[in-house]
Amino acid sequence: MLRQFELVEKVKDYDPDADEAALNRAYVYTVQKHGAQKRASGDPYFSHPIEVAGLMTDLQLDEQTIITALLHDTVEDTLVTIEDIEANFGPEVARLVDGVTKLSKIEAMPENERAAENLRKFLLAMSEDIRVLLVKLADRLHNMRTLHFIKKPEKRQRIARETMDIYAPLAERVGMYEYMREMQALAFRELEPEAYTTITKRLDHLRNQDGGQVDAIALKIKQALAEAGLTVEVSGREKHPFSIWQKMSERHVSFEQVTDIMAFRVITETEADCYTAMGILHTTWQFLPGRFKDYISTPKNNGYRSLHTSLMYENSMRVEVQIRTREMHQRNEFGLAAHWAYKQHDEADGQVGWLRDLIEIVDASHDAEELLEHTRLAIYQDRIFAFTPKGALFQLPKGSTSVDFAFAVHTDLGLSTVGAKINGRHMPLRTPLNNGDVVEIIKGAAPEPQLSWLGFVVTGKARAAIRRAVRLKERAEVAQIGSKLFDEIATQVPARIGKKAIRGAIDRLGLDGAEDLMHAIGSAKLSDREVMEALVPGCTADMDEDAQWPARDRAISIKGLTPGVGFELAQCCHPVPGDRIVGLRRKGETVLVHTIDCLELINGVDTDWLDLSWGKRSHGAVGRLSVTIYDRPGTLAEMAGVFAQNKTNVTSLSQSEFDDPFVTYEIEAQVQDLSHLARILSALRASDAVAQAERL
Repeated sequence: MLRQFELVEKVKDYDPDADEAALNRAYVYTVQKHGAQKRASGDPYFSHPIEVAGLMTDLQLDEQTIITALLHDTVEDTLVTIEDIEANFGPEVARLVDGVTKLSKIEAMPENERAAENLRKFLLAMSEDIRVLLVKLADRLHNMRTLHFIKKPEKRQRIARETMDIYAPLAERVGMYEYMREMQALAFRELEPEAYTTITKRLDHLRNQDGGQVDAIALKIKQALAEAGLTVEVSGREKHPFSIWQKMSERHVSFEQVTDIMAFRVITETEADCYTAMGILHTTWQFLPGRFKDYISTPKNNGYRSLHTSLMYENSMRVEVQIRTREMHQRNEFGLAAHWAYKQHDEADGQVGWLRDLIEIVDASHDAEELLEHTRLAIYQDRIFAFTPKGALFQLPKGSTSVDFAFAVHTDLGLSTVGAKINGRHMPLRTPLNNGDVVEIIKGAAPEPQLSWLGFVVTGKARAAIRRAVRLKERAEVAQIGSKLFDEIATQVPARIGKKAIRGAIDRLGLDGAEDLMHAIGSAKLSDREVMEALVPGCTADMDEDAQWPARDRAISIKGLTPGVGFELAQCCHPVPGDRIVGLRRKGETVLVHTIDCLELINGVDTDWLDLSWGKRSHGAVGRLSVTIYDRPGTLAEMAGVFAQNKTNVTSLSQSEFDDPFVTYEIEAQVQDLSHLARILSALRASDAVAQAERL
C-alpha cells in the first residue's frame, strides 16, 4: 500500500502544479472515515481506495481523479454524504464520487435489478465525465486482484461474471487493453477454474519445451527488419489463457489445434515504418490471407491504431504480429486514460460517441433484464465497418444488418426504415453486412418498426429502440380498444359523461391521464363496475353484485399477445382451440386470429404478423362445416342426431347446394376444441345419411 508521501510524490512527479494539500487531506480523510473497517483479506479497508488511487497515478491522471479514487467508497461504506464531500473537496470531486458510488437504496432490490440500477447510474455519470469510468475500472481491477479472499463462491462467481460481461468489455471499448486483459484473466480463473488450470499448465509445458523459441522468433523478425534499415523493438509472448480458451471455444478445437498461440509486437519509429515493416514481413514469410487488419488508416471506435497480420513461420507455425509506433502503443494500452494524461480531453471525448448509444439504451430499456442484455450487446462484440453512400463510416458488431446500421446512423432513421440497398442492390433487411459494405437506407413516410426485426438485429441500441417503439404502439392500440369499451360503459351510467366526469374518475383511480384510463380499461385492469363508480360515485350502490355486466371475459386465451390486447377469431376460417394460428394486427384494430392455412392471410401483407398459440384452458368456439346428405326422408333428422350425440349445438344451418340426389348444407356449430370437431366429422362420415362431411 502506498504511504501518504509516496502517493503525493508520484502525482507531483508528473504534475508539479498539483494541489499537495488537497491530496494529503483526501488521504487522511479516507483513512479516518473507513477507520477500523476490514476487507475480506483482513487488510484495513482504506488500503483499497489508496491502491485504486495508485493505479490512477500510474496513468498520470489529474489530481481531481486521484482524490476521487481515494474517496470513492466513503459515501457507500461510511456515514459520509455527497454534501460532505462537496464541502471538503469541492463540487467537481463530489460529482465524480457520486458517479462512482452505488445507490444505497437499491441494496434491497433483487440481484439483477440492483446490478442494472448500478449500471444505469454509472453509465449516466460516465457520459458526463469519462473519469468516472477510469476510477470505476481501477476499482474493479483491484477488487478482482483480491477476489480470492471472498469466502462465498457464489459471490465470487457473481463478481467475476459481472467483470467479464460489463467491465472488461468497457475497458476494451475505451482502449484500456492492459486492464481488459488482466480483468479477463482473473475472471476466467474464477469462472472456468478447470480450463484455466489446464491451459496454464499446457503453456508452462510449452514454454519449458520450446527452448527460448519465442525469443528466437522475435530476434529473427528484428533481424529481417534491421537488414531493411528499420530501427524497431520486437517483443513476443504466448497468448493469455482466456484468449486461447476463446479460440478453442469459437473454433471447437483442442489446445493442440490452436496454432497461433504466439504473438509478437513490433514498435517502429514512424507511421510509414509500420507499412514498410509489414511489407518486409509479408515478403520474408508467407502471410495468411484474410488475417490482415489495418487499424491505422481505420482506427477502432476506441482510438486503437495498429497493423495486425498473421504469418506462417518455419515448420508451419502460425504467429500473430502487431505493428505500431511507440505513441500508438502508449495510447493503445491505456486508451482514454492516455488522452487525459496528455491533456487531450477533447480528443478523448470524441472517441466515446458510443456512449450516446448507451444512454439511449438506458432510456429505452423497460426493465433490469433488458438493460443488462442491451448493454452487453452494445459493448461486447467484434466489429465490422460499413459506409453510408456519402462515405460516412460506422462500426458495428459482426452479424449486424441494415436495420442495425440504420439505428447506428440515427434512431429516427432506424424506426422509419422500410428497405435497404447494400452495395447498390436491394437486399432483405435481415441480410448480414460485411466489412466495407455501402448501405443505403430506404425511409418510409412514418415510423413503423416491426416486432419481427427483433429476430435478426444484433445491436443493443436497435433492440432497445424497437422494443420501446413496439410497446408504445401496443399501448396505443390497447388504449384505443379501451376507448371503445369506455363508450359502452358510459351508456350504463345514470348521467351524461363529459370531460369533467372523466377528469374526476382519473383522479379517483389514481391515474395520470385519459390515456392511462383507456389503457387500464382495454387491458382489463379495471372492471366495468369500478369505472362506473369512478365516473359517478354511488351509482352502483343499488346494483346486485352478481348483476350481469357486458361480458368481455373469454373461455379462450391466446398466447403471444401483449397482456390486455384485444383479439377476435376470424370469421373466414373460424379457428378453434387446437388449430395452428397466427394473428394479423392493423393499426387501431383488434388482433384477428386466423388458422395458419387460411386463404385470407394472403391479404395480410400490410399488417403485423404475430406468432400465436392457444392458452391451456381455451375451449369453446364456432366450427364451420360443409355436410352433404342424401335427399330422402329422415336424413336431415339423422344428421341433427349426430350433432346431439356429440353434445354440440348447431347455431346456423343453410342450404348451399342441391344436386339431386344430394343436398349440401353449410353448418356452424359450437365445439370445444379441434379434437371435438374431429369427432363430430368422424361421426358424420360414419352415418348412412351423410355422403360427405368437411370442415370449411
